[in-house]
Amino acid sequence: MAATFGGRLALGLVTFGILAACSLVLVLLGRRSETYQGFTEKEPDERFARISGRAWAGTGVVLTVGNLYAFIGDLASGRSGDPYFWFVATAAIAYIGFVAFWSRRA
Repeated sequence: MAATFGGRLALGLVTFGILAACSLVLVLLGRRSETYQGFTEKEPDERFARISGRAWAGTGVVLTVGNLYAFIGDLASGRSGDPYFWFVATAAIAYIGFVAFWSRRA
């Protein structure tokens, strides 16, 4: 949608088609999958809650490391690295904040 409004109609249509196809697959196959049902329940059991927490933590690590490499690559190529710096700094602040919050609650 954003690509279409940005003047790139073909890219917007391709992106929409991919998202629509993925949504259709999830709707059709999701009803049979225990994993899909576990993650879409309002109150998942302990096993799915633990898996989901680990998945989000892994996603955070991947995104943080990717932004860190982009920051370093931007600096190495002579640019400022500014946009990536803010992503990495925000991730570091959020990590410290969550550690402080959960250490008091546990």
